[in-house]
Amino acid sequence: MGRAERQVNLEFIRETRHSKQETVNIKKHIPNAITCGNLLCGCLAIVKAFEGDLVWSAYLVGIALVLDFFDGFTARLLNVSSPIGKDLDSLADMVTFGVLPAVVMYKLCMTIENASLSFDYVPNQNYWMYYFCFIIAIFSAVRLAKFNNDKGQSDSFIGLPTPANAMFICSIPLIQDKLMHTYFEVIYTPYVLCLVSLILSLLLVAPIPLLALKFKNFGWDDNKLRFILIGLSVVCLVVFQFVGIPMIIILYILLSIVNNIFFKKQV
Repeated sequence: MGRAERQVNLEFIRETRHSKQETVNIKKHIPNAITCGNLLCGCLAIVKAFEGDLVWSAYLVGIALVLDFFDGFTARLLNVSSPIGKDLDSLADMVTFGVLPAVVMYKLCMTIENASLSFDYVPNQNYWMYYFCFIIAIFSAVRLAKFNNDKGQSDSFIGLPTPANAMFICSIPLIQDKLMHTYFEVIYTPYVLCLVSLILSLLLVAPIPLLALKFKNFGWDDNKLRFILIGLSVVCLVVFQFVGIPMIIILYILLSIVNNIFFKKQV
């Protein structure tokens, strides 16, 4: 092989390596772009909440949940996980699944007196109580910080995940929109909402192992509770529609407790 041919081969190898490196660089930005979509949905949902459109806030949270699932799935699929991506995911989750649920709960409390309810006894001087709802944002920040520094939460979660908490809270406006003037109004009071805020906040940091919906394989033995949860969730959504969303979160917690008691291992 002559010198000219060797030079051509070297140039070809360099170009091939450079092309592969560019492909990897492009791939590593795909999960981060999806995460930024999650963050954008959270920001828009907060705007909608302050505009009083809590139903659209809930829809945007639903979109953000899908994006939050696919950013991690895409990162694992492309094998491009990075510390920056992990930090970005937590920051996006803090806005969408931490700050937003607190804002939604606060706006729900603030709008109760304007709703056509039989409960009109809440005096104006109790408005200060509604700020208590922002405890959700504080405990969400603690939950995410603990998750980032706990290497043992790959196959299970310790405490209620922030997306599940956001699902529960943001389903309330959807239920309100569908079931107002029915039995739902009996529990739709600022006192109950503040109590729910406290309970959910404590669940975020509670030392309770909960199922993680991460499939390492699709075998029944390793994923039976996950399959049961998914199947029952579909049934709840089909039968109860929006009312089924908080039922799914409660079911998720109960199945996790069953797993902790009877199976004695994290799955």
